[in-house]
Amino acid sequence: MSTTRVGFALTGSFCTFSRVFRVIRELKDFGYDITPILSFASAGEDTRFHPHDEVWRTLEEITGKAPLSTLSQVEPIGPKKMLDAYIIAPMSGASMGKFAHGIFDTPALLGAKSHLRNSRPVLVAPSTNDGLSTAAENIGKILGMRNVYFVPFGQDDPAGKPRSVVADFEKIPEALAAALAGAQMQPILLGTLKKEGK
Repeated sequence: MSTTRVGFALTGSFCTFSRVFRVIRELKDFGYDITPILSFASAGEDTRFHPHDEVWRTLEEITGKAPLSTLSQVEPIGPKKMLDAYIIAPMSGASMGKFAHGIFDTPALLGAKSHLRNSRPVLVAPSTNDGLSTAAENIGKILGMRNVYFVPFGQDDPAGKPRSVVADFEKIPEALAAALAGAQMQPILLGTLKKEGK
């Protein structure tokens, strides 16, 4: 049986990277062949959560591969049928807006577009403070896209950030298995998610 090849792209929402790294390690332990991909911001920005070189080192240590970080590196994903599934986690509000409107100007998004030409699944895990305001329209557009699936998501801080939504990253392995079978994991909408560390 051949190994399932998964592209795992990270966009903004840097505060979630530590959780995402754990999921990537889990998928690797499950036997998936993971190719890490970075948006321009994820590849080059130093943040209070992670210096950019730490992001690179962590992904390479987990996957055994240097992240793809240029448009020319990800463009062949579709033509060469390089992947069986493609994950964008976290998917920031800005990335959702571009994706919903056909703007594929970062490696994370162009890789997804290239992959979709083969009618293979793309799994997105939203993380945005504006999910129940300006980003809601884009979430709706993406929900209607063929071969695109969501990691279930909910409100992470209804009192402090009432419009914020974030995916339950722990559900990525299960959501990925469903997407590979052509199904959307249900329910998509969750209640209030437990905060990290609680």
